[in-house]
Amino acid sequence: MSENSAQGGEQPQNSAEDAALAGAVVVGATPGQNPRVVKEAAHYARLLGATLVVVHVDVTRFVTYEDPDGYVHSAPIDINVDAGAEEFDVVKREAAEMLVGSGVTWEARQLVGDPALALKHFTEKVDAKLIVVGTRNRGFGESIREFFTGSVAARLSHRQNLPLLVVPQGEPLDDADEFPED
Repeated sequence: MSENSAQGGEQPQNSAEDAALAGAVVVGATPGQNPRVVKEAAHYARLLGATLVVVHVDVTRFVTYEDPDGYVHSAPIDINVDAGAEEFDVVKREAAEMLVGSGVTWEARQLVGDPALALKHFTEKVDAKLIVVGTRNRGFGESIREFFTGSVAARLSHRQNLPLLVVPQGEPLDDADEFPED
């Protein structure tokens, strides 16, 4: 298998492009994420003989409606912010660096809205074989986000039937250690 350049963003994805991803391994990616998450996803894509789809979810936009042909219309939460495009560029660049020489066919897609629901909907659409996500980063900001939205991994595990691989992003804590909230 060969490596493919990334595609995605606000471009509409047609059903033929989605059909070509049937049986893919889908990995949720964020800028600066531990490379281990994408590398583990690539490992499983190689084992399963599947395409790897690196998915970034732009949480600064929400879905307004979806056309019958699958084109998703979205709108920004704040019209003065376009952070999602910049983040997607970073995700694509980081994925390209991590996947050089991996022998995995891959592409990148950007979704919008709630990460767990967007990943669920996309994996159903492409009949994915596996979803790979990382654990949340440690820190106060991530604790607040998780308080309001919940863990993406936990929410996915209760909302779909696909196997879900959760990859630790940091060093594991000892059993007696409290989870740091800094």
